[in-house]
Amino acid sequence: MNTTALNPRILQPGDIDPNWRWDKHLPALGHTAVDFERRVDHDRLRRYRLSRAKQALKNSECGALLLFDVNNIRYVSGTKIGEWERDKMCRMCLLAGDEEPWTWDFGSAVVHHKEFCDWLDPAHCLPAVTGMRGTIPPQLGLMKKYAKQIAGLLKEAGVADMPVGVDYAETAMFFALQDEGIKVVDGQQVMLGAREIKNVDEIQLLNQAASMVDGVYHMIWEELKPGVRESDIVAMSNKMLYEMGSDDVEAINAISGERCNPHPHNFTDRYFRPGDQAFFDILQSYQGYRTCYYRTFNIGRSTPAQRDAYVKAREWLDAAIQAIKPGVTTDKVASLWPKAEEFGFPDELSAFGLQFGHGLGLALHERPIISRVISLENPMEIQTGMVFALETYCPAADGYSAARIEEEVVVTDTGCEVISLFPAEELPISHRY
Repeated sequence: MNTTALNPRILQPGDIDPNWRWDKHLPALGHTAVDFERRVDHDRLRRYRLSRAKQALKNSECGALLLFDVNNIRYVSGTKIGEWERDKMCRMCLLAGDEEPWTWDFGSAVVHHKEFCDWLDPAHCLPAVTGMRGTIPPQLGLMKKYAKQIAGLLKEAGVADMPVGVDYAETAMFFALQDEGIKVVDGQQVMLGAREIKNVDEIQLLNQAASMVDGVYHMIWEELKPGVRESDIVAMSNKMLYEMGSDDVEAINAISGERCNPHPHNFTDRYFRPGDQAFFDILQSYQGYRTCYYRTFNIGRSTPAQRDAYVKAREWLDAAIQAIKPGVTTDKVASLWPKAEEFGFPDELSAFGLQFGHGLGLALHERPIISRVISLENPMEIQTGMVFALETYCPAADGYSAARIEEEVVVTDTGCEVISLFPAEELPISHRY
C-alpha cells in the first residue's frame, strides 16, 4: 500500500500502519469490542492523534498549543466530559514542546480522568474553570492565575521564548496571556492541519457513524406521508440515533414543499403533502466522529421539474466524486460546480454552502473546504486518508422545489470510496401513488 501521502508520525511498538488497506472494502464493525477480531483500537487512535498534533506543532512556528476548542482537546488528550461542554468555554489543554498534554478540567472530571484515563500523566490533570463565556467576571483573577501558570509551564518545557498557538479563547484570556509576555498566534490552523489525515480507527468510526444514518434514512423513507410533520421526522430520527449509540445528534434539517427554495437550513412543524419534494440532513456523531449526509425524497409522486432538479444535483455531485483522488487540488473539484448565477444567486457568497465540500472528523467542518468562494484562488491538495462530504443543491424550475444530495467519501490511494450508502442514484419516492 502506498502511504507516501501520509505525514510523518511517531510509531509505537506494536502499532500498525495508520491507514486502511485500500484494496479492501471499508468495514462497519458495530458498536462493541470483541476478542475474535480487531476493531477500533482506541489506544492506537489516541497515540495517532497525539503524534499528529506533536508533529504539526514541530512543523509550526509555535513552541506550544493552548487549546479551548473541545474537538482539539479531545484530539490531543483523549478526554471528553459530555456534549454539554461544547459551548461552555470551561476547559483547556496545553501541548508544550515535547511534553505530554496538560489538561485543566471542570470539577470532579479531574478525579475521573486521574482514575480512568491511564494514558494521561495524573500530575498533568489539573482543576480549573476559566470564564464560562464571561459569566465568571475577569476581575476575579482566574484568567491571570492560569496565564501565569501556563507561562511557568512554557519555561519548564523550554519554549517560553516562542509563540503560543491558541485556537480560540475568551478575550480576557488573550489579554491575560499577553500580560505574561506570551506572544499569541493562530493555533487553530496548526490543529486543523494535524487533523486532516485520518487513521484506520478514525475512518472506521466515521464509517460506523454513516451506517447509522443509512438506517435512519430507511426509516424516513417509510414514514414520509401526509399527516406527518417535519418536526415528527426530527423527533423520530433523534430517538433512533440515540438508541443506535449516537453520542450527539447535533442537528437534523427537515425541509419540504415550498420551504425547499431558498434553503433555510432548519425544520418546522409543517405537514408533508402529496407531491412535496423534501430533503434532510443528519448531523450526528458516534464516539465523537460526525456525519453530514443529505438525502432528497418525493412524497407520493414527482413532477418533471422536480426530477430535473434532482438529476442536475446528482450530476454535479457525481462529477465531483469522480474527480477525487490523491494529488488533485480542490480548485479542480470546485470548478466542476455551477457558478452561483447559473442556479439563481447573485454572487458566490450568497450561494455559499450549497455546492460545497468539507472535511469530517471530530468536528463537522474540517479540512478540506471545497467551494468556489475559497478553492478557486486558494486550492488545497487532496491526500490519501482525508474524509469529507460533498453536497450539491439545485432549485427546480417550479420556483419552490429543490433537490439536495450529499455523499461522504474516504480518499483512497487511487480515488475515493463513498460511505453514505442509502440509495440516491435516482429520486426516491415514498408511498408512491
